[in-house]
Amino acid sequence: MGCTISPILFVMAMEVILKAAESSANPANLGGGCSMPPLKAFMDDTTIICSKEEETRRMLARLDTLMAWCRMKFKPKKSRSLSIRKGKIEEAVTFTVE
Repeated sequence: MGCTISPILFVMAMEVILKAAESSANPANLGGGCSMPPLKAFMDDTTIICSKEEETRRMLARLDTLMAWCRMKFKPKKSRSLSIRKGKIEEAVTFTVE
């Protein structure tokens, strides 16, 4: 069994990273006066929700910079992107991490 403090420290570090990244983005406008925070996370799973493609790319770049600063990195093989516009999946829009 591993050290019980390790997951707590990881979650605390991720919270700092996510808050720093989130401060540079606007809430996602879902229409009808509804909005959502641009980042949702649970442990090491993170969802980016933005209204515009450029915002999503900026958020990914910001997260990548912050992760590199912490000597952490994304695992592209375990990462997925999905672009939905007006309820339909847009196949032409993809996002990548390095």
